[in-house]
Amino acid sequence: MKIFAILVATAALFFAGCRAGQPIQNVEKAPVITASGKPATLAQVSTAIVRAGTRLGWQMKPSGKGRVSGTLVVREHTANIDVDHDTKTYTIRYKDSVNLNAKDGTIHPNYNSWIQNLDRNIRAELAQL
Repeated sequence: MKIFAILVATAALFFAGCRAGQPIQNVEKAPVITASGKPATLAQVSTAIVRAGTRLGWQMKPSGKGRVSGTLVVREHTANIDVDHDTKTYTIRYKDSVNLNAKDGTIHPNYNSWIQNLDRNIRAELAQL
């Protein structure tokens, strides 16, 4: 019985650690690469960013020249980002969130997964240009 209690306590600590905050990951100056090798226009980059986010459930909207703002709502969690871009690079930056335990530069690990998926989708959209 003592071994069982130790195993349960160990498992509880392990799973509690799985949801601990991780450093907030931004995507800094990712290159805009098209399949054709031709430079993309600012409008094409903006459209690719909006399409990529929308396909993943983000609410994406242009919020100025070279900027798209995005919001993702998953159950009771909300993440807000800005995607700054030009014809050569784009940057995804954390803006704020609700119920993602953001504190002192850390956040729920799901946020970083969402950003990695968004980055991957943006690259895929740009590659189609």
